[in-house]
Amino acid sequence: MKKQKYDIEDRVPVALLLPLSLQHTFAMFGASVLVPIIFQIDPGIVLLMNGIGTLLFIVVTKGKAPAYLGSSFAFLGPAGLIIATLGFSYAQGAFVVTGFLGCILAWIIYKYGTDWIDIVLPPAAMGAVVALIGFELTSLTVQGGAIGANIMVEGAGFADVAVFLITLLTAVFGTVLFRGFFSTIPILIAIVAGYISAIFFNMVDFSPVLEAGLFTIPHFQLPQFDMGAIITMLPVLLVITSEHISHQVVTSNIVGRDLLKDPGLHRSIFADNFSTMLSGLVGGVPTTTYGENIGVMAVTGIYSVQVIGGAAIISIIMAFLGPLAALISTIPGNVIGGVTFLLYGMIGASGIRLLVDAKVDYSQSRNLILTSVVFTTGLSGLSISMGSIQLSGMVLASVVAVLVSLTFYIFEKLGLLNQ
Repeated sequence: MKKQKYDIEDRVPVALLLPLSLQHTFAMFGASVLVPIIFQIDPGIVLLMNGIGTLLFIVVTKGKAPAYLGSSFAFLGPAGLIIATLGFSYAQGAFVVTGFLGCILAWIIYKYGTDWIDIVLPPAAMGAVVALIGFELTSLTVQGGAIGANIMVEGAGFADVAVFLITLLTAVFGTVLFRGFFSTIPILIAIVAGYISAIFFNMVDFSPVLEAGLFTIPHFQLPQFDMGAIITMLPVLLVITSEHISHQVVTSNIVGRDLLKDPGLHRSIFADNFSTMLSGLVGGVPTTTYGENIGVMAVTGIYSVQVIGGAAIISIIMAFLGPLAALISTIPGNVIGGVTFLLYGMIGASGIRLLVDAKVDYSQSRNLILTSVVFTTGLSGLSISMGSIQLSGMVLASVVAVLVSLTFYIFEKLGLLNQ
């Protein structure tokens, strides 16, 4: 018996909608609330704007691009500097301006098309960058904390390893063995199994649930603007644009459609950046399409935007229901790490699949060099500082990929390439 599949426009039965939506909510929750925790702001406003941003994304992309918008990690470095010197409200102002410029970029793409993508990020580079999105994130799964298992940190014990493995193995074997209804929610089942095992090992603290008020109002605040803060933040635009294109490419491979053409890269980039701008205006953090949710789609074969919309509505509800958000926040990092260990690996594999599907010819030196340089840059631990901006990992690899690809293109036009 084959798994039940749901395509992008398919309507999901009511009985399935809630568990499928919760599956996406659990996948994104740990990483998404970690950003406001780092910034020391109210997670409620972030959950609210993530949900609203996701619904706006669905509307702008005409329901043709399944994506959940969660808190972006790309802004952490420059935002941390701004917050330390001026305060969070000035970081908000920089978020707003960066999002606005991203909307202008979307208009430029609408006006001049997407042919330039194959010049700045040809398949040999794009596939490697997409793979790095997953491979770089895999280290987070075993580093401990809210979104990683404590199996590689000092003091890790049998319970930490057991909960991690129970969650991971349930996800792995459930994906290939579950049938019928259960085949559509292997990630949710894995999280539940891991959570129950964590309770058994006394790793869950329910006090936040008992102390949470029934209803809460997210903390809204207006942005302030400073030219220095804005300039500090602007280089992130290149990073989030590369990340967005990579996410859309890998999602296109998963769902079997070219989302860069329909609904169009201009629509998805506009929606992503407009969401960031709107979130910054009211006290939230920048948003981005989430790799965790892309991984859920890859594992389950459920691509319905109705399910993504359901997860967005749940996020909005959690912003106002304290006990619900508090309950999900009690899920240990060992459980989240067990799930993301598989999901991030699926993203990495999707990048390799892109290279295969594009039939990249590695007998050509330019393709071999492109892929090699991108992988080496991203995985070597190399870090470059440019003023207040630090480039490393997938971010640095994306910049290098663009620079090397453009250089090779110029060489080709000048007739200098030896192939």
